[in-house]
Amino acid sequence: MNHPLEFGGRGRVWLVGAGPGDPELITVRGLRCLRRAEVVLYDRLVSPELVDEAPRAALRIDVGKAPGRHARKQEEICGLLIRHARAGRRVVRLKGGDPFVFGRGGEEALACAQAQVPCEIVPGISSAVAAPSAAGIPITHRGVAGSVAIVAGHCSPGLPEPGDCTDRIDWPAVARLDTIVILMGLSRLPEISAALIAAGRSPQTPAAAIASATLSNQQTVVGTLGTLGRWVAEAGLEAPATLIIGEVVRVGERIAEASLTWEEDVLAVA
Repeated sequence: MNHPLEFGGRGRVWLVGAGPGDPELITVRGLRCLRRAEVVLYDRLVSPELVDEAPRAALRIDVGKAPGRHARKQEEICGLLIRHARAGRRVVRLKGGDPFVFGRGGEEALACAQAQVPCEIVPGISSAVAAPSAAGIPITHRGVAGSVAIVAGHCSPGLPEPGDCTDRIDWPAVARLDTIVILMGLSRLPEISAALIAAGRSPQTPAAAIASATLSNQQTVVGTLGTLGRWVAEAGLEAPATLIIGEVVRVGERIAEASLTWEEDVLAVA
């Protein structure tokens, strides 16, 4: 079935979710868009193997952001999308995970809309669901977890940043939900744990941290809300990592005992 924005058209943008890391986890449609691109703007965590799926003649532009290093400002990224599309080129904005899950895809889509540049959103698999799944942890489970919160770790208390969102996180409300998934929060795990415990979550709540999810070097540390920070530090876990808090972590441990999960080194601690 063809989408209203045909691949043969020129002068348009596709915001494509590249998935959580493994290049095989991009969608079929996302890969088709990439293989027809004339310009590709890609994020830091997108697999080089995936970027290589673009035609050899395609212009590749690294616009990746890292802590303390922004290759391009967001306004410049939006400007590049619009400029190349207005020049009649097929432009793919290749974003880690899903474009609309803490990916600033909304800003880029709005910029295209305001510039009257045709733009299609191609959903991707977010690490918020892929990382727990790759570690064998279900974020919902009948009789255990029927609610999930997905929180940006840079919104943790007492640590303002440009564009800080601490005042928009209702930590007591988050703490009451069954499963809490935190993205971009590894460096602030102690503050996040303290905030959730202060908001009423038991320090004995099972918790896990999954680094480099879906990649060959995936690593999982399991503990409790009160101890996970220490185990993560001892294990030397590095970003990108996803944090999962809730009884589903125990379910995941039982699943891991009897199932094949993603290739990984699982560090289970008491």
